[in-house]
Amino acid sequence: MATKGDLTRQNIIDQAMQLFSVQGYFHTSIADVVKATGLTKGGLYGHFDNKEEIWYAVYDECVRIWKSVVFQGVREIADPLERIEKVLSNNLKNYLGAGVFEGGCFLCNSLVELSGQDAVMSNHVLQGFQSFSALLRQWLAEAEQQGLLQEGLNLDAVANFLMISLNGVAPLYAASKDPAVWRQTLAQLRFYLQTLRKPGQAQAVNESKIKERAL
Repeated sequence: MATKGDLTRQNIIDQAMQLFSVQGYFHTSIADVVKATGLTKGGLYGHFDNKEEIWYAVYDECVRIWKSVVFQGVREIADPLERIEKVLSNNLKNYLGAGVFEGGCFLCNSLVELSGQDAVMSNHVLQGFQSFSALLRQWLAEAEQQGLLQEGLNLDAVANFLMISLNGVAPLYAASKDPAVWRQTLAQLRFYLQTLRKPGQAQAVNESKIKERAL
């Protein structure tokens, strides 16, 4: 059972998350966080030593939220390429398109804002993106081992392209709020994934999906 202190700490994280997402880290002050939480400075500092420490807690919470959305329904998918497609769909439709964070993707925003400003914090975010790219690379290697992919593919390049595509659409959608941005990106990424399959594989997968929809 959560204690009063736990609830207060979580409230600080939740309020700071929205502030950092909308205003950015450097444009958010401790005074802003104090006002949003309704605490005194002393009450705030009873849980966090400084704004940077709050940011790291917010980052961890944002990653937890991102994973809960992006990896939903993925574990039971056997086909590695369909697994990747599900992750891309969840990321674009249910995370970015659903407006989980008011200011757009907190993780993408943080990477852009912190780059060139704070090497330690920006590298912390970058490592998260690199880990995601490595996971996509792992699933692609699994597909290759199963004989699902065309020969001669550079799996590192494919994984990086998928990750870069996801990151690239985030600021465009945040600025425009036009669902066509993420919808068209998802459609093109789905098409791209199909081109990675061996001849005949894509047709077999499409026929299987048509049968599933008919049931």
